[in-house]
Amino acid sequence: MSLLHRDTRQDASTQLSRFQGGFYACLTARSDVLFELADAVLCGDGPVRSLAELSLAGEHRRGHGGLYAAVARGRVDADRLQRALATVSLPRAADGRLVLAIDITSCLRPDAHTSPQRILCHTYGRGKDQHIPVPGWPYSIMRALEPGRSSWTAPLDALRLAPGDDTATVTVRQLRDLVERLITAGQWQAGDPDILVIADAGYDAPRLAFLLRDLPVRVLARMHSDRVLRRAVPPRRPGTMGRPPRHGGEFVFGQPDIWGTPDTQTVTDTRLYGTALARSWNRLHPKLTHRSSWAAADGNLPIVEGTVIRLDIDHLPSGAIPKPVWLWWSGTDATLADTDRLRQSYLRRFDIEHTFRLFKQTLGWTAPKIRTPEAADRWTWLIIAAYTQLRLARPLAADRRRPWEKPSPPDRLAPARVRRDFRHIRPSTTCPAQAPKPSRPGPGRPPGRKNTRLTPRHDLHTPRTTQRTQRGTKKSTTPRPRRTG
Repeated sequence: MSLLHRDTRQDASTQLSRFQGGFYACLTARSDVLFELADAVLCGDGPVRSLAELSLAGEHRRGHGGLYAAVARGRVDADRLQRALATVSLPRAADGRLVLAIDITSCLRPDAHTSPQRILCHTYGRGKDQHIPVPGWPYSIMRALEPGRSSWTAPLDALRLAPGDDTATVTVRQLRDLVERLITAGQWQAGDPDILVIADAGYDAPRLAFLLRDLPVRVLARMHSDRVLRRAVPPRRPGTMGRPPRHGGEFVFGQPDIWGTPDTQTVTDTRLYGTALARSWNRLHPKLTHRSSWAAADGNLPIVEGTVIRLDIDHLPSGAIPKPVWLWWSGTDATLADTDRLRQSYLRRFDIEHTFRLFKQTLGWTAPKIRTPEAADRWTWLIIAAYTQLRLARPLAADRRRPWEKPSPPDRLAPARVRRDFRHIRPSTTCPAQAPKPSRPGPGRPPGRKNTRLTPRHDLHTPRTTQRTQRGTKKSTTPRPRRTG
């Protein structure tokens, strides 16, 4: 073993032990059970199916009764855990830039009528590719992305959306708190490149950029193909009378004849998608109106200029012909290098789907039938802390592959393969949890006595827009208007 490799493993072991100590300090009630529960999630032989099976793992030295009580009545200091996540080493782009991705995923509970604060969550591809709303608890999760093709991300924050929450307002507050924590932890310093925030089309990118304009943040988000933006106002001719216009000509995504010559254009040959064409147009902004999220604004609405990028590729890996992708970046005067960097950064956003799949299918984030939203928040933070330990243990893991699997280099191990070896890594790290004390189970309910304390049932919180669409029975035949705001 080389000296450099030995130092890398020593640093990784030190970071993992330090984070485990900080994670244990964040557990303020039933800390030993919760800490060993996270170890049981990481050291299991297969996917997590239920909480009761986790109590059978050797790393969990308590019984299943204490495990359920810890999930239901334990306490996790979320603020302290957020600060601990912001201090660990984070992945960065090739230019040293932090790249954050925001998205919403849901813990679906369609039959949990005794669980409060459930709202309708959008699901995709259920029942012949239908988008069916299912009751559950949606979570807004923020991650740091890695450069290059990878299935790893770095979860930094999670926030459950309560009934009546505005997604844009909650996202802005969550982003602001996260960026301030990263600056306090020294992850960003004066002179570093601005932090890049990547979002999907469900977010209002110009509004995010406007509300976060006082922070070192740039927003890159996808836009729907029916959007209409405005160009910058041309120079005013001398002697022109009347009020000066605030908006220039239209830039309609669906009308190529009015786009004009792009400011930048790059052509790249890719292995999976064939020829990739990226074109950008500078200083385009939406024409805002006093409605929706801008209804409470006073006076003239702001002009939020940015750069529009259109991505065209030849084919998908499946052979299908893809649709073009429209991106909006809150920066202006983008160069060829900026356009190519933004295109590659947006493709890295799809890495979060691998993390969501690992959370749900392997670590068992949605497996337990949790009743209260507070317990769901507690279980979510345990899963995030467990995944962070997996990420920090990457340099320490060996490739324990199945006989039918291909070998993988040590620096390219997937999260599931690192989890296979975590049981062998755990003895070399610190374990702050104390040994269990001997105890006897309680007597329980006397035989033959029924439970007379029924659990109250809670109604499902339905958004007003969903109620209006459900009342209507006839589908509208008028074309959908263009999105100008």
